[in-house]
Amino acid sequence: MNEADWALFRCPTCHAELLVASVSAPKTEKRDNRISGALTCSQCQASFPIRDGIPRFVPNSGYTDSFAFQWNRHGRTQLDRYSGLPISRKRLFSVTQWNENLTGECILEAGSGAGRFTDVLLDTGATLYSFDYSEAVVTNHANNGDRPNFRLFQCDIFHIPLRPAIFDKVLCLGVLQHTPHPLAAFHSLVRMVKPGGELVIDIYAKTFAARLQWKYVLRPITHRMDKERLHRLVSRWTPPLIPLARLCRAVGGRAGARLLPIVEYSHLGLAEEINQEWAILDTFDMYSPTHDHPQSVQTVNGWFQAAGFVDIDVRRGPNGVVGKGRKPASWAA
Repeated sequence: MNEADWALFRCPTCHAELLVASVSAPKTEKRDNRISGALTCSQCQASFPIRDGIPRFVPNSGYTDSFAFQWNRHGRTQLDRYSGLPISRKRLFSVTQWNENLTGECILEAGSGAGRFTDVLLDTGATLYSFDYSEAVVTNHANNGDRPNFRLFQCDIFHIPLRPAIFDKVLCLGVLQHTPHPLAAFHSLVRMVKPGGELVIDIYAKTFAARLQWKYVLRPITHRMDKERLHRLVSRWTPPLIPLARLCRAVGGRAGARLLPIVEYSHLGLAEEINQEWAILDTFDMYSPTHDHPQSVQTVNGWFQAAGFVDIDVRRGPNGVVGKGRKPASWAA
């Protein structure tokens, strides 16, 4: 990051400007993507470390420890360049309906995990600010940290340490349902969108059929388990069930795929080994999160309306409910 990048950050507590202090980079590095140091609040004097090139605005991963575990264990699994298929790219652009060339725009990505969508967004040419609450930022940095248009940091979605209303586009996929208060998290994202800018989210769907999934039966127990133990159990039992899950999907479609307590993605064309990795990753993802708060289409539509957005489009999507809207150009904070 350069001076202009640091200037956009604000103290997550009092919102004052941050001062760059004691920043250094290894002499062998041509780029500063492994700098260390600190940012200090000009008002309350709070200090926030920069470790391995990543500003850290939270002391730990909090309720997102399971995501830190899974993304650091399965860091490359969902990257298109690893699977050889444009799965993340297709999902991103089908949900957002954005142009694939966004050069000159500034995007905020909330909850980036290991960086499956980060990778695609960076290819658009936009300047991308991306954060996660968990230590998954370490994996995202390893996957994408050498890209010149990438600005990565670790923070809480409820206290985003940036100047408000500066982003052309704000994106949050697969995250809001895993926060303790999805509506409050949504409003935190609204604050980041500049007048005339867009906000796109998705969130698990709250339907009767969705509530019949195995995860809502087992998760009250599994999310309290030691993550290493849970991952071992998932890794042991998922692979033998994949052929049966594939058969259930072939016979019963999406409903058939829900009959077993695992997920698998061979229907997407994944190679057998990579499909097994995805199956273990996403089955663990079903059972490990502390929070899982699905929402209805009507509820999400109400969020955008109450926030004063226009051109609202809320619909069912590949991961539940997709919500998209534009902040009016005449917006007054």
